[in-house]
Amino acid sequence: MSSNRIQQRMDALSTIGRKALIPYIVAGDPTPSITVPAMHAMIEAGADIIELGMPFSDPFADGPVNQRGAERAIAGGTTLRSVLDAVSEFRQTDQQTPVVLMGYLNPVIAMGETAFCDACEKSGVDGLLIVDMPPEEEGSLVKGAKDRGLDLIYLAAPTTTDTRLAAIGQATSGYLYYVSLKGITGSSKLDTGEVKERIEHIRQHVSVPICVGFGIRTAEDAAAISSTADGSIVGTVLVSQVESLINDPAKIPEALQSILRPMREAMDAKA
Repeated sequence: MSSNRIQQRMDALSTIGRKALIPYIVAGDPTPSITVPAMHAMIEAGADIIELGMPFSDPFADGPVNQRGAERAIAGGTTLRSVLDAVSEFRQTDQQTPVVLMGYLNPVIAMGETAFCDACEKSGVDGLLIVDMPPEEEGSLVKGAKDRGLDLIYLAAPTTTDTRLAAIGQATSGYLYYVSLKGITGSSKLDTGEVKERIEHIRQHVSVPICVGFGIRTAEDAAAISSTADGSIVGTVLVSQVESLINDPAKIPEALQSILRPMREAMDAKA
């Protein structure tokens, strides 16, 4: 049962004054066999929670880098079932690290929402971030997730209204994913001062930890964000690194570590 693994991790980090480092990679990119070794490598480099992208053929909220990651994964034979199998394999040797699946409704509906939630619970998934599922949704996916102790994580953006934030605050659990930039993943120009102001405002509407993604590329970015937020979510720079090694995938786990270790060190130094 995956119940509360995210909350336990966030609470433990808060107790010691540490902020969450949350890497994102596309499951199965560039080949299914590399996903689990990459997950373990990221944990060794200091990751606290892992977000795994569920490849989808029309990832409209993703930028070009992450879209190409999804395309490579699909071309390599990755399916939603094989993503869940990867989590099961990861759980054979890691029962502690929370895993969040991030993606879109379409593949979940194709599998069947209840069957998907059953499979998530069985494989050891802890949370779901479904980009195109609104917080007002009360269908079988939401019910299935709640019944199985799966956290439902929602997105907030710079343009999110207070009314919308209140709805998100009611619906989200685990943590809230604050999109620090307007636009698609991989956008640039991270304004840490603006992010700080916005997070302080969001805290008036939500009680869960707030983690920030979009635009975090360097150790300095991660440290600056973690001085305000409860965690830094790092995605596009990692998927870009994977892309650079598609012809030599055995090097991917270590290459991901080379990005994450300096981020972990910078975040801890800022604490």
